[in-house]
Parts: sequence; structure tokens; C-alpha cells
Amino acid sequence: MKGLIAATYAPMHQDTSLNLGVIPKYAKFLKGNGVKGAFINGSTGDFASLSIAERKQITSAWGENKTSDLFVIDHVGHTSLNEAKDLARHAADKVDGIAALAPYYFRLSNIHKLVEYCKEIAACAPNTPFFYYHIPVLTGANFNMVEFLELATPQIPNLAGIKFTNNNLIDYKYSKEFNNGSANILFGFDEVFLSSLPFGADGWVGSTYNHLAPLYLAIVEAFNNNNHKLAADLQQKSMKFVDVLNAKGGFNGAAKSFMRALGVDLGPSRFPHTTLTDAQIEEAKTELDALGVTPYLSKT
Repeated sequence: MKGLIAATYAPMHQDTSLNLGVIPKYAKFLKGNGVKGAFINGSTGDFASLSIAERKQITSAWGENKTSDLFVIDHVGHTSLNEAKDLARHAADKVDGIAALAPYYFRLSNIHKLVEYCKEIAACAPNTPFFYYHIPVLTGANFNMVEFLELATPQIPNLAGIKFTNNNLIDYKYSKEFNNGSANILFGFDEVFLSSLPFGADGWVGSTYNHLAPLYLAIVEAFNNNNHKLAADLQQKSMKFVDVLNAKGGFNGAAKSFMRALGVDLGPSRFPHTTLTDAQIEEAKTELDALGVTPYLSKT
């Protein structure tokens, strides 16, 4: 699984109930902008604010909209191992891959427990590629991923790789090189996208691939053409995009709201995220235009 993979939002009606009817349009929008995959029910998708039933509904809906040119990875992690296993079983015949982050309330004390946790979840969907979702800033599970691969690979037959949402590029590089590059290491830190390219990155998961897919594809092209100044300038535009929206009450909610400006209305965000007003969205558009970001926004 390679290319840009958008971490998708949970689409909602104004009363914050799920609006699954918009997913076909959402999938078409992503494909039209060069996105190759959707990572659903993750942090961007507010999984922690959804019920188990809602997460299953989202899985089923995206499963019906995956195609040969848009694969779907479903995050099934949970603080309850039993719930995570149930979500994995539900997803097994609906998506192209599953992922799980580490429990984040009663945190894991050692890497062996992490392997045990992943092994039990992966076994519930034995024919589906499994990714460990490494995001230590939120889970506190700040383990070495090369060591994880060494321990987990012999124990988890369907271990495909790692969604690597950390800016530890040393660990990332060593993970990419593990066992002659046998693991699919998906880079997950949008703001340092460019830094992943010299290390051979060819798959990325992130929320801003919803909004700025053309920009990231332009970064790859500039890098491959040895135009490193242009690549760096484009990366800075993505950083400014995050800064502008983050300043309007927090990035998660603001960025979901901004999808309205791109022609895909995904509705409001659940507490504690902020939902922008139309006036705030217009203000953001003006600021982004002044920064030269507008030409690189995804389009319907």
C-alpha cells in the first residue's frame, strides 16, 4: 500500500449523527486528487468520540466504496482488547487492511505486551494485512519500532507494517530497512513529509492529504527533480496551512470544517473539537490565499 493515504474524517449531520451518504462523494474527491487510500476510524476520524456501532457503520460504508484505485485501512484499536478484537472481526471481509494503536489509558509497560496486544487483534482477521499504528505522542507507547518488528514479525503472520506517526527519523529509517525492506512503513507526520523522502518513503498517511494532495505530489516531483528549494518552499506551505487552521480553535475540528471550502461538507465535529462558522472559513481562505497555498488545495 503506497502513495498518499488520507486519514479521513467521520462525516456527520448537523446534529453530529453519522452522515454515511456523503462517503461516495468523499471517496471520489480523494481519488480525483491523486490520493491512493483512505485510513478510516483513526485520530483524524475521531474514533475515540464514536461508539463501537458507529465505527462499524463507517467501516461498512467505506468497504462499499473501496475500489481498485482506492484501498481502505480501518483502525480497530481500542482501550479494551475485546472491543478491538470485535472491530477487527467486523472489518476482516470489508477492507484492505486493519491497524491498531496501543491502549492509551492503562498504558503498556513494555514492548512484549504491545506485541501480545497486536497479535491477538491481528489473529481476528488473519487474512487481512495488519499495521501497528505508532503514535506515541497520544498513546505514550514510545517503543523502538525496529525492536517491535523483530519481535512481532515471527509471531504475527499477517503483520504488514507500521503507520509511523512520529518524527523520530532514525527509528523510521531503520524500520524501513528492517529485513531488507520487508515491512510496509507508512510515514505519518505531514509537517515533515519532505524529510521522509531521502529515507525512501513511498507511502504516507495524514489528515492534510484530504486538503493538499496536489501540494504533496508536487513536493515529491520537486524532490525527484533535485529542486530542493522548491520542495522546501512547498513543505513550508503545508506547515502554514496547519498553523492557520490550528489558530482557529484547534486543527482537527477546523480542518474538518475547511473541507466545506473544498466542496465536501463533512459536517460538524464532536466535543472537544471546534466547528468553524462560514465566516471563519472565509477568513481562513483569505489567509491561505495570501500565503500562496490556494493553488495547491485539493479540488472537487
